[in-house]
Amino acid sequence: MDAGVTFLLLVSSLILSFYFILNRKPNASKSLNLPPGPPKLPIIGNIHQIAGALPHHAFRELAKKYGPIMHMQLGQISTIVISSPLLAKEVFKTNDLALASRPYTLLADIVLYGSSDVALGPYGDYWRQMKKMITVELLSAKKVRSFSGFREQEIDHFIEFLRSSCEKPIVIREKVTEMINNIVCKSSFGDNCKQQDVLIELVDDLGRLVSGFYVADLFPEFGFLSVISGMKSKLTKIHKSLDKIFDDIFEERKTKRQRNGVSEDDLLDVLFTIKESGGLQFPITDDNIKAVFVNMFTGGTDTSAMTIEWAMTEMMKNPNVMDKAQREVREAFKGKKKITESDLQDLVYLKFVVKETLRLHPPLPLLLPRECREQCQIAGYDIPVKMKVIVNAFACAVDPEYWDDAESFKPERFEKSTTDFMGTNFEFVPFGSGRRMCPGINFGVTSIQFALAQMLYYFNWKLPFELSPKDVDITENDGATAVKKVPLMLTPTLYSSFSH
Repeated sequence: MDAGVTFLLLVSSLILSFYFILNRKPNASKSLNLPPGPPKLPIIGNIHQIAGALPHHAFRELAKKYGPIMHMQLGQISTIVISSPLLAKEVFKTNDLALASRPYTLLADIVLYGSSDVALGPYGDYWRQMKKMITVELLSAKKVRSFSGFREQEIDHFIEFLRSSCEKPIVIREKVTEMINNIVCKSSFGDNCKQQDVLIELVDDLGRLVSGFYVADLFPEFGFLSVISGMKSKLTKIHKSLDKIFDDIFEERKTKRQRNGVSEDDLLDVLFTIKESGGLQFPITDDNIKAVFVNMFTGGTDTSAMTIEWAMTEMMKNPNVMDKAQREVREAFKGKKKITESDLQDLVYLKFVVKETLRLHPPLPLLLPRECREQCQIAGYDIPVKMKVIVNAFACAVDPEYWDDAESFKPERFEKSTTDFMGTNFEFVPFGSGRRMCPGINFGVTSIQFALAQMLYYFNWKLPFELSPKDVDITENDGATAVKKVPLMLTPTLYSSFSH
């Protein structure tokens, strides 16, 4: 958690203490059989126990002492933290419908057009309509395949950049992020994504505000905190800027559609066609479509780029894995000057590398929180309505009861295992599971695998400045996403088969 946020919370607690004492309400939880948890301080609850640490690591350490289901008080937010695959199954399968909603956040209200999106929107008829529309019309396997041209074009540009940078150290994250951003932009808006650089910058700014551990989120009853912390003004500024960019893109596309009819094969045209055809239980507006695109950009850019960087990091740290992955790629594509997405089906070990990367470095180590809409039980404990439930996907993915040598990077572990990240193996849920599972898995994983395959096929990689594998830093940065703290710097050299 950000140190400045922690300081503000502690200072604010002096003001809040007085308010709290004057407005103390009877404790209704006494009659409930709530899970155990660490002792709490007045007002701030358990915030001090995760302050200054990476929340998914802090929660995991607390779970070792207090158990795989904990009741914690994070400011005014009463929260259940789940840290085992067995109990994750109770969240995602047994109680999926009862826990299908999302808690209110200021971010979703302001930036996502009154929480009218799919990622953070509350569960209900409208949400079910939008989730089905996105799953069937926007991100189906067939639709994702239709974007192969965009992916191939952008990855080709990335490979050309690497060719021009041979023998020079480069920061992997910068160009990989640019490549993924371009793929998402073109899939969304075709070749004419106006103000793309500004759009991506705004999405980055937004990403830094979604941890859920900011003062305004932890004390929602005190509206003034969102003002004095600056959160409300930041979110409003981002929203207005995004809205203006979307308006410009939408108006230009509407004019083009009136003149030429449906001419693009991108997500915007699909959504406009659905909107204009009618027949929906809840007719969608331009604002609803904008909320979908904010989800696409926040969920589809940094997470994929982050996974590519982590995969390369782990392969540089484990040269035997790099050698094995490169041998597979070069044998599968032997003699090919250009490879296509259809060639990926021949790669088995590289897919294990991606799986192992997602296991040790899930993009969202704490999955987006759920909110209880019907009282239920987990492990025999009561989960009341409005209770926030967080699944620690990282803790599940390194649970020694399910994984041998759990914290080591070993892609070979998947050779004799059917464990996958599609939501049915609860020890491996980097994309969630159940009704709230991320609908963009195919979109993201295809780009990750295709980019890595070409990076390993065309180039050899070495660490700059005479660093050795043991020098590779795998520290994570603070925030909702587990981004690498020190960006990976590598020197590409052209593989001898392509050097002439």
